[in-house]
Amino acid sequence: MLFSKNFGRGGIHPEEYKYLTSSKKIENADVPNVAYIPVSQHIGAPAEVVVEIGQKVEEGQLIAKAKGFISANVHSSIPGKVIAIEDKYISIGKKSTVVVIELDGEFKKSGKIVQLLDWRSKTRDDLLKIIKNYGVVGLGGATFPTHVKLTIPKEKKVDTFVINGAECEPFITGDHRLMIDKSLDLLEGASIIKEILDVENIYLAIEENKKDAIKRLKALCINRYPIKITPLRTRYPQGDEKQIIKAVTGRIVPVEKIPLEVGVVVCNVGTVVAIKDAIVNDRPLIERIVTISGSGIVEPKNLKIKIGTLIKDVIEECGGLKEGVKKVIVGGPMMGFTQMGLDVPVTKGCSAILAFTEEEISEFKANSICINCGKCISACAFGLMPTVINRFIKYKKYKEALDSGLMYCKECGCCSWGCPARIPLVQNFKMGKDLIQKLKIL
Repeated sequence: MLFSKNFGRGGIHPEEYKYLTSSKKIENADVPNVAYIPVSQHIGAPAEVVVEIGQKVEEGQLIAKAKGFISANVHSSIPGKVIAIEDKYISIGKKSTVVVIELDGEFKKSGKIVQLLDWRSKTRDDLLKIIKNYGVVGLGGATFPTHVKLTIPKEKKVDTFVINGAECEPFITGDHRLMIDKSLDLLEGASIIKEILDVENIYLAIEENKKDAIKRLKALCINRYPIKITPLRTRYPQGDEKQIIKAVTGRIVPVEKIPLEVGVVVCNVGTVVAIKDAIVNDRPLIERIVTISGSGIVEPKNLKIKIGTLIKDVIEECGGLKEGVKKVIVGGPMMGFTQMGLDVPVTKGCSAILAFTEEEISEFKANSICINCGKCISACAFGLMPTVINRFIKYKKYKEALDSGLMYCKECGCCSWGCPARIPLVQNFKMGKDLIQKLKIL
């Protein structure tokens, strides 16, 4: 009998609401009449706009070019005309330059049969160039440019590739559905990455609450793909790359190091499929799968959405909001961003749109002071002492907060979730990091 693997200390298991969408197949969302496409949808330098107002663009055309190695190209998700280039707030609460494109013209790839490319005849450098040119970034939330992650320095040795199918946030099911609805695309993408990295081991790690995905992928891999399907214990934050590496391989990534230092590369399942789409289907990253869910959504769904579609239009396609909705979050409830309005676009990093009622969110409002119970410390999967760090931030002792590991906090939300006083620990940590950077204390 195979036992599900786990990362070790800490972590939590929030109540799950995946049942709202886990059986909903991926549907194509409506094409927006106007797309608002940010040039900053990734970690690193914002891309530089290369189109002008009034210019006609095609679906998949480059509209903003990567600026530096750690950056990513941005492409038009629809054919049309550039009607504005403006600054606009995006879902993470920051402003970005946005290229506004009005729909006009014919789609040449979406919904069309395209000639598939034979990637096996290409060199590693050719494959990496396509991934870079087509703007592929990590779709698990971090949005790190994928060509950078897969470019291994000559002095480093990678022997293991882990495909992250954990999807541990309690509402999101886009990756779950992708593993079922796009299984063969996922496995071909994994084969491409194996060719790029030349690794000995490939693991596809899936939390055990996705038994149908585990069963399907195991059946497909038998005698066809050298991929080890690895069930994981359902435990948050299992999807963090350092935690998943520890669970799957037993290797521990030092606090200040990256997975490459222990010979491992990790990619989300959505990223792997995006690589397949770029290389085999000649398609830039211009759409992504998004879970629209929560008790405040009339008809929860998993949709494949064009980048630049406004969140309000996506919600309307799901029947709109129910009465009493007080909060809309982009991303999961643990690490997502509360929206001040719905006039913001879907980006490459948008995994979910969730709506909640006043009754639900009132349960998590702060209601008392710290009682030194230590539950936040027990919940932290990264070995930090959140209550201590929070106290240092509260009294503006930023150097002490740094020494206590503030910058190593992944902002996963385990401490806030476990706090009986409902102290907004993660919000305080984010504020502390921002202040430290502004004051140049680092």
